[in-house]
Amino acid sequence: MSLKLALEQLGFGPCHHMDEVFKRPEQVPLWRAAVDGQTVNWDSVFAGFRSQVDWPGAHFWRELAAAYPNAKVIHTVRPEDQWWTSFSGTIGTLLTTYEDKPLPPHIRSMMDISVDIVGSRTFGGPINDRESALAAYRARTEDVRSTIPPERLLVFDVADGWGPLCGFLGVPTPSTAFPRTNSTEAFWKLVNGSPS
Repeated sequence: MSLKLALEQLGFGPCHHMDEVFKRPEQVPLWRAAVDGQTVNWDSVFAGFRSQVDWPGAHFWRELAAAYPNAKVIHTVRPEDQWWTSFSGTIGTLLTTYEDKPLPPHIRSMMDISVDIVGSRTFGGPINDRESALAAYRARTEDVRSTIPPERLLVFDVADGWGPLCGFLGVPTPSTAFPRTNSTEAFWKLVNGSPS
């Protein structure tokens, strides 16, 4: 969410994020089709958006890099323990508890899709297994680094702030602080619930 807000502040918005899918039920069948291996018109999926972060779009990074050959790619990273603590306390918890929550049908469907792309296809195992998740985290970073040409790729930790991001995108550095909003509390507020 911090990167979404940063990109929007820099003029690369609106930025597509899972939050946008929750707000747009009509997007869910498009993501189901993509996960099922059907041909998807990415221009239709991202109509009205100038950038994309987060799942589900990030799962299709190879396809999107090919569909938009002039687009720059930002791969976010952070220290592994910090990433696992954040993931397991937010998305990981939601994906292992959502079936017990009263959710609108389109959000429940998107959660089903997310369990597939995060657990089965990205982690290759249970979402709450730390070691398989961290192995997938490392493998994804290596895959991105070895696939995307260096001049097109920024491996970015949001803790580094505006400097690397603005330099990579060729835009002036704002005088305001870099957005920092992806806390566990902010996540659960966004999804209107609690981890329990």
